[in-house]
Amino acid sequence: MLAALLGSTNKERVLVYLASRERGYAREIGRFFRAPLYPIQRAMESLEAAGVLCSRPVGNTREFDWNQRYPARQELRRLVERALSLYPRDLREKLQIVRTRPRRKGKPL
Repeated sequence: MLAALLGSTNKERVLVYLASRERGYAREIGRFFRAPLYPIQRAMESLEAAGVLCSRPVGNTREFDWNQRYPARQELRRLVERALSLYPRDLREKLQIVRTRPRRKGKPL
């Protein structure tokens, strides 16, 4: 939906993911969208170079989130959230689920 505006489907994926989960890293986003890692990394680096995102090292990974100093951050975020509201419901629900620990063995879904 925003790919034509942003110039890349992967930039849209990165921004949609970060709009719903606040922060993330390239491999996590690539796995979620079943996309190759390298294009996601390039999109994240491009958005960081533009000042939209910022990153910090967390262990061996680089975690990205919204740059608080980007002047149009609120407007861009609202645009991305509006685009997210037009995504299929099941994808929006999957984006809301944030699991950081493994599920207990035998626990029902």
